[in-house]
Amino acid sequence: MYQILEMNDQIIENPFKSFWMAGFECSDQLNFHGDRVDFLNITSHLTLIDEDYERLKKFNFYTVREGLRWSQIETEPYIYDFGILEKMLLAGQKHGIQQIWDICHFGFPADLTPLHPHFTMRFAALCEAFVSYYKSFGFELPLIVTPINEVSFMSWLGGDVAATSPYCRNNGWEVKYAYMRAYIAGVKVMREVDPTVRILTTEPLVSLSANLNATQEQITIAKEHHDLQYQSVDMLCGRICPELGGKPEYLDMLGFNYYYNNQWIVEPHQMLGWNDPVPHQNLRLLSSLLTEAHERYDRPILLSETSHPREDRPVWIKHISVEITKLIQKDIPIWGVCIYPIIDRPNWDNLDDWHNSGLWDMDPESGLDSRILHQPSAHALLECQELIAASLAPAKNQNYYLKTQESTLTKS
Repeated sequence: MYQILEMNDQIIENPFKSFWMAGFECSDQLNFHGDRVDFLNITSHLTLIDEDYERLKKFNFYTVREGLRWSQIETEPYIYDFGILEKMLLAGQKHGIQQIWDICHFGFPADLTPLHPHFTMRFAALCEAFVSYYKSFGFELPLIVTPINEVSFMSWLGGDVAATSPYCRNNGWEVKYAYMRAYIAGVKVMREVDPTVRILTTEPLVSLSANLNATQEQITIAKEHHDLQYQSVDMLCGRICPELGGKPEYLDMLGFNYYYNNQWIVEPHQMLGWNDPVPHQNLRLLSSLLTEAHERYDRPILLSETSHPREDRPVWIKHISVEITKLIQKDIPIWGVCIYPIIDRPNWDNLDDWHNSGLWDMDPESGLDSRILHQPSAHALLECQELIAASLAPAKNQNYYLKTQESTLTKS
């Protein structure tokens, strides 16, 4: 999918069927209590996949994020059961839905942790088996893969606050390093099996800042904390920790996950409200944060996850869409927005606490096959799709993006 123009120039083609994307919550990790969750089953998506895909097309969703669920597929070390995956692949083909695949979306087999000596080799073997299996179907569209979802978040969750495996505290760097060792090994083997595999990173997008009365030292510390969000991608392209094998060519398309609570002051800790009547001076626009990420790596970007719980859902959709329109009008290669989750989901640690954050809600009391369209969100979405479509029509950098390879190593 790359075309060499000159020594340092490449064309990156846009592989997505639709600008608007839908994400099905596919977490399969061990939660705070040590219990396995399996959201593709909890939300009944595996049972209702045909109906779910049909619903999407009414709202112009033709690209979705799905998950393999490593913990379910690798039944024994190096032994894989791709039966459910086959059903999902064929459903996508039947309904004309393009699927982006998360290989590890927070979960892995019970006999592994990111710090286990076999983690990298087991993950690389799974990547190889998955790509080989996918190729056997002969699909025309390129395979788009997120090897490991939100390395930065999972390194904190499992490495610093002991809320998932490996249940560590103050060990986030070591967990992140281990995740990225496996991530890079996975990209390497997938590209060996199929050089056309597209890689989509999906990392949290946050803004960390210092208090308004902060000293210069505190401002510097806050900036350092802010920049930690880029460590995983820096490893992937070899900018830091080159011993892991990261390379600039491993950067393809960069997804960033952004929610209403992704901006805060470091010390003392204070969340910044996104819709306060008088915005906090430190609050940054989403368009500014995404521009920062794009300029750091010179790659196409996506808003790979976004949503809001309950009654503010439609307001959030409009807020996000205005910011995305700004990027399109500046000719920044923003290639998609993914509503995640598209079907409501509960809290990992309390499965009775449903978030009401999807385009469709669920009512567990009336049956797990319920799909209740949130009408205000649906109206807002259709309006915003028209808004963004008007901006996309004359925009540059939407079908492909010309980037300078050298910039990966020179920008900071």
